Amino acid sequence: MKWNLRLAAAHRGIWTASEMQRMLAARGLSVSAGKMSGLWSGSPASVKLDELDVICAVLGCGIEELLLPEPGKVAAPAGEEQSRQAAAPSAGGPAVTPRRRDGRTLPPP
Repeated sequence: MKWNLRLAAAHRGIWTASEMQRMLAARGLSVSAGKMSGLWSGSPASVKLDELDVICAVLGCGIEELLLPEPGKVAAPAGEEQSRQAAAPSAGGPAVTPRRRDGRTLPPP
C-alpha cells in the first residue's frame, strides 16, 4: 500500500505538516512531531484505525484516497508467474498510457 496523505492534503489547500497537525489536534488527535513527520513524508511506521477516522474527517475524504494499493509489489507464488506469462497473449504494440481528457496530467506513480 502507498500512503498518500500529502497529496490528499494538498488537494484541500493544506501545504504543511504543522498545519495538518493543528487540524488533527482540533479534532482530538494529538500527534507527536516524529509521528507527524512519518505521516507527512509518506512512510509512517504505523497508523491506527482511529487515527485514520480523524484524518479522513479532517480532510473530508475516504480511505481510498489515503491508501493506494500496489499489487505489483506482492510476490506471486512460485510457478504462478510462469503460467500467467504463458497465458497472456503478446500484444506486439506499444504500451498504452492513460491520459485525462481535460488535458491535466496524472499524479506521479
